[in-house]
Amino acid sequence: QGRGVAVSESKGDKLVPLTQDELQKMLDNSPFIAFLGLRVTETDPANERLTMTCAMRPEFERGKGTGQWHGGPLAAIIYTVGDYALIMALRRGVPTINFRVDYLRPAIKTGLVITAKVRRAGKSVGVVDVDVFNEQQALLAVGRASYSTLPA
Repeated sequence: QGRGVAVSESKGDKLVPLTQDELQKMLDNSPFIAFLGLRVTETDPANERLTMTCAMRPEFERGKGTGQWHGGPLAAIIYTVGDYALIMALRRGVPTINFRVDYLRPAIKTGLVITAKVRRAGKSVGVVDVDVFNEQQALLAVGRASYSTLPA
């Protein structure tokens, strides 16, 4: 589902990617995403890559006091970071077509580093791969989502 509204800015006939600050402002404008606490740490429009971090909070725990991330917040984070990798380039929200996640190992007592890589930003469909790491750089989960890139 598309998030936020960005004014389309262009140089000639090419869109100028959203900046780190513009992306963060869009994230913070969504009550749900603001609750997740995602922070944009790196934008690389030339390589169509976006990196964010997310801190653990008690509301994300699988079991009270365990420090283990529940799969639901992890999925929401993957879904959102993938979405914003396309938003960075297209300067507008994009509706989701499909989404999947593979959990590789538990995330316990750690913040997350999430990297999204746009694999395709076509005229009708965009595909993004997302990797989730712990603070020690161990790969915890991978996700892939496809989005409609057709203008509204």
